[in-house]
Amino acid sequence: MNPARALRDIAFRLERAGEPTYRVRAFRQAAAVVDGLAPEELESRVRAGTLQALKGIGKATAGVIEDASQGRTPAYAAKLDEADVPDGGPLRAALRGDCHTHSEWSDGGSPIREMAETAQELGHEWIVLTDHSPRLTVARGLSAERLRDQMIEVAQVNEELAPFRVLHGIEVDILDDGALDQTEELLAQLDFVVASVHSKLRMPAREMTPRLLAAVANPYVRVLGHCTGRMVHGRGRPESEFDAEKVFTACRENGVTVEINSRPERLDPPMRLLHQAVALGCEFAIDSDAHAPGQLDWQGYGCVRAAEAELGPDRIVNTRSVDELLAG
Repeated sequence: MNPARALRDIAFRLERAGEPTYRVRAFRQAAAVVDGLAPEELESRVRAGTLQALKGIGKATAGVIEDASQGRTPAYAAKLDEADVPDGGPLRAALRGDCHTHSEWSDGGSPIREMAETAQELGHEWIVLTDHSPRLTVARGLSAERLRDQMIEVAQVNEELAPFRVLHGIEVDILDDGALDQTEELLAQLDFVVASVHSKLRMPAREMTPRLLAAVANPYVRVLGHCTGRMVHGRGRPESEFDAEKVFTACRENGVTVEINSRPERLDPPMRLLHQAVALGCEFAIDSDAHAPGQLDWQGYGCVRAAEAELGPDRIVNTRSVDELLAG
């Protein structure tokens, strides 16, 4: 068993279960240390019991490396509970990509390439990288300069992983007046734009409705992200209030996809609004909103909700090839 692979498998399972980032990071950092060792040094340290002398390897990760090197199922892995993530059935099998993902460039925990490689392993042909825009400073939103720098890395990853494709996008903040938190010049250079509200979520419907209508009327917007902003776990957060019929009708008329956000703490939109958007003829994106590789597997939650709303693959944009998606 490959020790680095064993460490990353544990990290994936922890992420899928929603475990704290610090715990996951320990296993991914240890995997990176193992990747940098010559096979002879790794073998020597396992025999001598000196793995923990290496920066980035602690007691738990050393145990995983020792078990894997000797062909045993790591004891740490054996005691992990499997996350009860639904497989999503036939609809999940039909998905070819994910329109909403984050990397370490903003508030994600892993490099772009690691997100892309995991998506490949899950059976995807493409993902859209949608790190945050500048105003969301708590999430290390990308300035115009950093977004341009990110374009270079995305191009490099695409060259290395072809034919898999990372589409360069952004999750752009919808400002108070419905404008977008990035210049039109830069938005025009991106493959894909997800627009979401992250601030003043409690503004009255008479203000939130025109705010959302202005955003979905922007010609660069492809997806309306987590439209109510609700949180259903922990302390929770109530839904934003807006005229759903007007907003979903505007999405349909402007060719903007409504996101079915699969994060377990969001599951947004609520089922009554999802049924309403279906009845109004909208198209949908079943997105993980992943901030770590293991969270890419959360699309199953969204697929269950889409099936409950009697949505077929023809109205789910993730079932399309890259060329079909970009053709819009």
